[in-house]
This record gives sequence, C-alpha cells and structure tokens, in this order.
Amino acid sequence: MQVAQVGSGSSGGRGRGVRRLSAAPLGAVPPPLMVMVGVVSVQVGAAFAKQLFAEAGASGVVAMRLFFAAVILLVVYRPALRADWRTLRVIAGYGAVLAGMNACIYQSFERIPLGAAVTIEFLGPLVVALIGSRRKLDVLWAVLAGLGVFLLSRVEGGLDWVGVLFALAAGACWAGYIIFGAKLGSRTTGGSGLALAMAFGALLATPIGVAEAGAALFSPWVLVAGFVVALMSSVIPYSLELEALRRMPPRVFGILMSTEPAVAALAGLLVLHELLTGWQWLAICCVVIASVGSVASTEKPEESADPPSN
Repeated sequence: MQVAQVGSGSSGGRGRGVRRLSAAPLGAVPPPLMVMVGVVSVQVGAAFAKQLFAEAGASGVVAMRLFFAAVILLVVYRPALRADWRTLRVIAGYGAVLAGMNACIYQSFERIPLGAAVTIEFLGPLVVALIGSRRKLDVLWAVLAGLGVFLLSRVEGGLDWVGVLFALAAGACWAGYIIFGAKLGSRTTGGSGLALAMAFGALLATPIGVAEAGAALFSPWVLVAGFVVALMSSVIPYSLELEALRRMPPRVFGILMSTEPAVAALAGLLVLHELLTGWQWLAICCVVIASVGSVASTEKPEESADPPSN
C-alpha cells in the first residue's frame, strides 16, 4: 500500500530547511522525553488559558488556541494537499477530535478544578492502554495509573456534573486523538499532516468562539495571550506527541500520558494556586511509578529486537 506524502517537495528551499532543522534534533530525542515535554507544556498552557476565560470565554480561548496554532504550523510546514481521500479523511478526523477535545476540556475547566478535569479526561487514554495491552505487566501499570486517577479526583465539596460530563467527552476525544494520531503519523511526513488537521479544527472551532466572545476576542492583550496559549498548548505538545507516536505503540503512549493528571494538578498549584491534598500527592506517586514502569518494560524488547550493527 502506498503511503501518501502530504506536503513533500511542495515548499521552497526555506520550507525544506525548516524540516531538516526540526527533524534532526527530534530524531535524537527519546520518544518518552518528547511526550513528557509535551505534557508539561500543554498543562501549563491550560492553566494560563483558564485565566483568560473571564475575558474571552472558554469557546473564545479554544478558538484562539486552534487558530494561532494552525497559522504557525501552516507557515512552518507549508503543506500541499497531495494525498488520497483516505489520508484526507484521517486528517479531517484528527482535526475534528482536536477541536472536540479542546472545546470539551475547556468547558470542563470552566466548571471544575484543572487537576480534577484532566483526571477524568484521562479515562480516555487509559481505556486505549488497556485495550491495546498484550502483556500482564502492561495491565499492572495501567491499573496503577488508574488508582492515581481515582486518588487525584478526591476533591472536597463534590464536582459539578456538567463539568464532569464535559471532561468525559474530552476523554473520548482524547482516545480518538491517540488513534487518529497514530494513523496520521503513518500516512504523512513531517508536520504537514498536523498543520492541515489543526487548520480543519480551527475552522470548526473559530465560529463558535467568535459568537461567544464577540469583540472581546479582538482585544490586543487577549490576542497576545491567546497566541502564547496556542504555542504552549497546541504547537509544541502536538508536534512532539505526533513525532513520538511515529516511534512508539499507541498503548505505551497512552500509559505515558498518565502523568497528565499529576502535571495538571501541579500547574494548578503553581499558576492558579490550587492546593494539593495528601491524597493528590499519593496520586502523583502512583502515576509517576506507572509511567516509569511502562517505559522500563518496553526498553529491553526494543533493544533485543534491534541489535547494534557491527
């Protein structure tokens, strides 16, 4: 089967240079490290985004995040639509789950604490990890991560059920993000597919954001803040995660992403001054151990399957 090359050979010398400069450093970075950098970036960006809700609303912030991210990626990768219909469907599906995941989780952030929302959202990738598991040890790491999710969700005073439902919907989109991300990585090269998918997601989210935020969305400082949120929450993490998915199974990626609730709680502490309880600190230990364990259990098979050449 022929793999479509989206954007290959379509840009000028400057575009090809960008791809060479970006691909070489990423090729030397271990996939687990790329995932972890993306996790920190997206959650710190989410904490900053939550501070913009009073000015632009949740839908307005989503619109800015996806719009600016799409512009940046389109400028950097200059993709060309040279793909078959199956690849274009994957791009559209990836863009749709990106828009849905961002819209739902930001609606959840507006109603419940950051750490609790991401904890519930994590049920999506956790299900992907369990379904894709073929070894008992992988199930153990997933169960340990699930225990961390349960402990981290212990928030006094209860949770708004609308916020919980939005977080669950975001989790379903997150599961789709993992699945479509793996397909996108196998059918496209560089960041061209991501750029096109982000543009499609922005087309879906921008009209809703403009309708909700109105003129407030065009305030200079709000636009600048939205640009920073786009960099931290979309451009950096999605680029790193897409490259990591090209080099690791979706189930391992899902378990590594189990650190999201812990990092979200820490971001809430540092940026939003949301205090952590003892149960939440215990949850952090669970998800970190699960993440480290999942990486350790996959390194040896990979090394033995690909011995060094003489």
